[in-house]
Amino acid sequence: MTGNASSPIPPVELRRPRASEREEMLAGNLYNPEDPQLVALREKAGDLCTRFNSLPRGDHATRAAVLDELLPNHGENLAVMGPVFFDYGCHTTIGDRVFMNFNFTCLDCAPVTIGDDVLFGPNVSLLPPMHPIRWQDRNVRRGADGSFYDYEYGKPIVIGSNCWFGGNVTVIGGVTIGDGCVIGAGSVVVKDIPANSVAVGNPARVVRTISDADASVYQEYAR
Repeated sequence: MTGNASSPIPPVELRRPRASEREEMLAGNLYNPEDPQLVALREKAGDLCTRFNSLPRGDHATRAAVLDELLPNHGENLAVMGPVFFDYGCHTTIGDRVFMNFNFTCLDCAPVTIGDDVLFGPNVSLLPPMHPIRWQDRNVRRGADGSFYDYEYGKPIVIGSNCWFGGNVTVIGGVTIGDGCVIGAGSVVVKDIPANSVAVGNPARVVRTISDADASVYQEYAR
């Protein structure tokens, strides 16, 4: 039922009772991002990103220490060029030997999982946040205390091991990318990509499957 001018559908409201806003957020439910706990977590992550991005490239020890605090769930040999931007950091799990080139962005209001041996080109964005489709539900509103807020929700992103993302790739929330995939530069991934696939375009589509035959392409360079 779509309603009409005389009987509009009222704006959505958060259900009650509810868990903490952080728990509701990570569960994929509508939540209030202006919750004090969430604001504090985002401010901490933002400060850590700013600190990391301002450090000299050669200050390896300090850069590593900042990443350990920003990304407590990362594996061994994480390499980040910077600048880097995370909403929370603590909601992202990263495997071993992951490389992030310039301007890596991850808005991890929902869980983001990255496997081992993943390469991210410059300007890659992982974007779990979602907003209601209707403006009546999406627009900023004012609370009884005078504060402004909106309602959002998030969808998780899962990236398998041994993947390579070209520059300027965007991955939208709710997507799973299988092991061994190559995502072409400039692609926008809006649906799942099966393992060992090459996917390109906006929206990204699978153009072929990677096989052992691809090894022959590099034989002349190995001589």
